[in-house]
Amino acid sequence: MPAERKLAIAADTSLEGVLDLVPELSGDDREVEPLEGGLTNENCKVTIGERAYVVRRWSDDGELLSIDRDNEHENSVKAAEAGVGAPVVAYLPEHGALVIEFLEGRTLSAEDLRGGFPLDRVADACRRLHSAAPFRDDFDMFATQRAYLRIVTDRGFRLPDGYRDFEPRMEAIETALARAPEPKVPCNNDLLAENFIDAGERLWLIDYEYSGNNEASFELGNIWSESGLSNEQLGELVSAYWGHESPSKVARARLWGLMSKYGWTLWASIQDGVSTIDFDFWAWGMEKYERAVDEFDGPEFDELLARAGEGG
Repeated sequence: MPAERKLAIAADTSLEGVLDLVPELSGDDREVEPLEGGLTNENCKVTIGERAYVVRRWSDDGELLSIDRDNEHENSVKAAEAGVGAPVVAYLPEHGALVIEFLEGRTLSAEDLRGGFPLDRVADACRRLHSAAPFRDDFDMFATQRAYLRIVTDRGFRLPDGYRDFEPRMEAIETALARAPEPKVPCNNDLLAENFIDAGERLWLIDYEYSGNNEASFELGNIWSESGLSNEQLGELVSAYWGHESPSKVARARLWGLMSKYGWTLWASIQDGVSTIDFDFWAWGMEKYERAVDEFDGPEFDELLARAGEGG
């Protein structure tokens, strides 16, 4: 496994120039192919002989989206050390690039998770990540949502109709979750299904842009939210993670999942205003917002608040 290191500045910041900075990627026999996906990065696969790597390149607008690249890099290293993330080969912040080893396996989809993929494997991968050395920073969805809202309002980006009407309910969630907080553990915090790589005997977790110490219940609730799992599947995931059934943990995960939808809606609003990527961020965000509204207005909301604060 090549040693990770921080590399020096070079004048040539083209992709080819960046590749030439990394000894593992330099040479005339390299093959470069773009990788699909990635809404904040451009990713490519670089193959040299029998070894393959992924080069993640980003633009300079990460701060708007609360992305700290040094934090991402440090936590990626810790996730790799825990045996759940891809080994880091090189970090080139001056050139907006991170190089990791390519993980052989199948990228999962939301349809996979909804359609019967073993959720005990998902829970096991989360537990392995959550046992890693503490990450550099904490992640707070409430603070992130408020920061996004300031950016959206200050810059005049689009805000969904009625968005601020739900702030009292968001504050009720914050109060309920604070009654019996869980210990913070290293979390990915953005586990959409495409960030799972199934290598058969091992399930890898990739993409640590939003990684930070957080409650395990946020991780589980965000998985539920991002992949559109049923409430029954969330119960299965929670039971597999904690080793027993727990209505209070399910309620906590559901509220975190609701909060993630409400917060990531504004991520989409910002991307809609600034991104040059050919993707309909507004439609993506509105789908989350509409599901959040349904849950804010749902008949179980008050019961979830009560159960989530019970602990256990």
